[in-house]
Amino acid sequence: MTRLIDFQLADEATRWRAINDDVMGGISQGNLHIEAGIGVFSGEISLENNGGFASVRREPEVIDLSDASGVVLHVRGDGRRYQLRLRTGELFDGGAYRALFQPYAGEWQRVALPWSEFEAVFRGRRLENAPLLDPAAIQQLGFLIADRTAGPFRLEVDWLDAMGHEVTP
Repeated sequence: MTRLIDFQLADEATRWRAINDDVMGGISQGNLHIEAGIGVFSGEISLENNGGFASVRREPEVIDLSDASGVVLHVRGDGRRYQLRLRTGELFDGGAYRALFQPYAGEWQRVALPWSEFEAVFRGRRLENAPLLDPAAIQQLGFLIADRTAGPFRLEVDWLDAMGHEVTP
């Protein structure tokens, strides 16, 4: 069995693209690259020009996680709060399901995000009447930082897996 996301794979870096606040006039920067088999989501947040977010998304791919109870990440952060975002066909363009997590600075940790932690959002606002996340309909995943704090950020991601189906190292 293989991991859901494994940055040890040679082509994984080519499957991610950045979407930062420059789409609305901001000047924040972020991207994902691989260092020694670890995915690194890094950059700098700027609050100028009404900005304040950076994100990366993996290319769309249907991922059926209906037999999982959530997702689990192995990450090392910088103490800032991040979002794992999942997209399905059930929300209109731009909507996503987010779960927040805040890994300790400089320390590898396993972060479990059960489906109940994901909420539907659009442009940072909660969607009250959106359907619950359907784990069988996930088409895309990504990371976002929008913690209203200017400055550099760095989130290292060793792997991402389906909760209950983790591959042991």
